[in-house]
Amino acid sequence: MERWLVEHLSHWLGGWPAVTELDIVGADVRDHPGWDGKIHPAIGVSSPEAGVLSLPPHAVTAATKLYAEDRDLAVLGPRVPALAGFPERGWFTAVYRWTTHPEPLPDAGTWMAADAPGVPDWLLPFGGDVLVAMDPATGEHLAGVGIKRHDAYGRELAVVTAPQARGRGLARRLVAQAARRVLDEGALPTYMHDPANRASAAVAEAAGFPDRGWFAFGAAEAR
Repeated sequence: MERWLVEHLSHWLGGWPAVTELDIVGADVRDHPGWDGKIHPAIGVSSPEAGVLSLPPHAVTAATKLYAEDRDLAVLGPRVPALAGFPERGWFTAVYRWTTHPEPLPDAGTWMAADAPGVPDWLLPFGGDVLVAMDPATGEHLAGVGIKRHDAYGRELAVVTAPQARGRGLARRLVAQAARRVLDEGALPTYMHDPANRASAAVAEAAGFPDRGWFAFGAAEAR
């Protein structure tokens, strides 16, 4: 397993690798703001063999007791946000991907400060530099990638393409370009998407993020 992946998950989750089917661990980081300045009270990652669910320390005992009743994360999961103190949050499951060898696709965007003039509002919460593709003739925004800087070892990529620019291969090129920069900076690029989102899955595959049968799950992000 990639060293960067182990370093990232051990810091982001508060424990890795997993030693049982589902390790439920308490991590102080769950009580502190994450990449967007907001609390992320429950997050987990699982390989085909085992997984870790990271919770605030105060929620571990109750969650462990409930999991022992059914041994089924699908049953426990929707109850976790309330156990962690965020009953208004939903529960998500996503395909979890990473790469150390992004595809050598041509660059498609320019790195800009997230708060620079002309950068779309949706990229502002990411802070730092974001990757933006613009129409050279009109200056119209076509697509962009933001980076969720979870810790020093792992950086999650998020891509959005404007409706009028879809089908041009921009997203895959931007994701590969962003992944190369993350690797150059000494961190691991990761990518998550809804299991039913075939378009996002295709972007990930084309950019060099294979599906290894891993999943992420947890409390939905605050809006």
